[in-house]
Order: sequence, then structure tokens, then C-alpha cells
Amino acid sequence: MSSPTIPISNPQTLSQPPIATPAFRTFLSRLSISIRQGFSQRRPWYELIDRSSMARPDSISEAATRIRKNLSYFKVNYITLLALILAFSLLSHPLSLLALLSLLASWIFLYLFRPSDQPLVILGRTFSERETLGILVVLTIVVIFLTSVGSLLISALMVGFALVCAHGAFRVPDDLFLDDQEPASAGFLSFLGGGASSAAVAAAPVVARV
Repeated sequence: MSSPTIPISNPQTLSQPPIATPAFRTFLSRLSISIRQGFSQRRPWYELIDRSSMARPDSISEAATRIRKNLSYFKVNYITLLALILAFSLLSHPLSLLALLSLLASWIFLYLFRPSDQPLVILGRTFSERETLGILVVLTIVVIFLTSVGSLLISALMVGFALVCAHGAFRVPDDLFLDDQEPASAGFLSFLGGGASSAAVAAAPVVARV
């Protein structure tokens, strides 16, 4: 009597993960650290809304000087304000929010963090890396410029920048210690540099295979 046959699974037939999990987790971890470091530079909100420090500028040049100094000092607060305005605009238009999240998920799952040894197969057709990138670029152009998503984002950003510039022009920065707390080369988005570099490092293996 022959011994029973033990089924052995073929390692090549095992399902692959939809995304490169270690790279994706590394990206999320570094992004979270960068955001926490950025928020650690946030100024107290009472300084932002201090009514005793508000005054109308005497000239356009003075307003521009105030905006430049306030942008350097309140940059994290201003970015938070812009993010809240964008979030409110998207939440008030759920279809646009769904389209934007779907576009972001497409880039993450189909290109940025997809394993390099796993080709993209849709309806039995295998797409190369260049074809996948081209489809995603075209899809991005369609979603951003040919739907209401683009106009919604532009409108929200314009409202946000208008509020930031108005506050920066009327907030007297004489009581702000810029030289002691900020390096001279610090820019409006300087604290996001760590997040951008982290994203580039995490996505480097994917870009290299193209």
C-alpha cells in the first residue's frame, strides 16, 4: 500500500502582496516623523490672533516686509490653516474627495510601492512600467484638469493664500524674535524637506527599475 501523497505548494504560485509592504511602512514612518517635527515648530496660536499686534500697513513695501517676516515665523501655522481650508473644501464635496483619494491610491498601489518583480495585470493584459506610468499620468491630468477637482483645489488654495497674505500684512512683526529662533535661509516649506527626502528614499527602488 502506497503512502499518502502530501500536497506541496509551489512557492511561485503563492499570492504576492499588492504593495511593497516594508517600503510603504518605512515611507509612512518617516512621513509621520517629519510631520511631528514640523508641528514642533508651530507657534502658539494666541500669537497669531493677538489683536493688539494688528495694524494697517502704511505702504505696500511695508506690507510686503511684514508678510515675508510673518511667513518665516508662522510658516507651520499658515500651512496648518491652508490644510484645514483644503480639508473643509474636500469634505464639502465628497465626490471630488473620492476622486482625489482614488487617484492617490492608484499611484500608491499600482506604481510607487508595487513590488518590482510583480507586473501589473488588468483583464489578462500585462502592462509594462512605462505603460503604467503613462496611464497614471494621463489619469492624473484628467482628474485634476478636466473635472471639478482642479477648480476646487485652486479655489481653496486661493482663499487660503488670501487669508495668509491678509494676516501677514496686518500682523506687526516687531515683537517676533526671528533671528534667534529661525535660520536665515529658512523658507515657507523648509520643514517639509525631511518628508520629501524620506519619500524619495522610500520610493527610490521603484523609480530605479524604470
